[in-house]
Amino acid sequence: MTDQPLREPTLLLLTALADAPRHGYALIKEVETISQGRVRLRAGTLYGALDRLLKQGLVRVEREEIVDSRMRRTYALTDAGSALLAAEAERLRATADEAARRLGVGLTRPDGATA
Repeated sequence: MTDQPLREPTLLLLTALADAPRHGYALIKEVETISQGRVRLRAGTLYGALDRLLKQGLVRVEREEIVDSRMRRTYALTDAGSALLAAEAERLRATADEAARRLGVGLTRPDGATA
């Protein structure tokens, strides 16, 4: 794990894998959805990032299958990847809460509570 904040593509990829394993094209589409269209990963960027995350033990290949004569790999978050994502989410939440406090505004959390 690292004490450095995650780069946005890494954060988005780990987030995309947090609720379900996904193959490459599904990851590209999910990252686009999560980022509300701001981030559109190209295949080279995606697979370079996935290779790095695999080497770091943050994701794993869950399944490999041949689809339309091509190898399709499905990726899943590891326990280490999940822990890193949870820590980053907490770091970002704390920073956003502090920004809101200093601005004198409240942040509404998913459970409806105001920070």
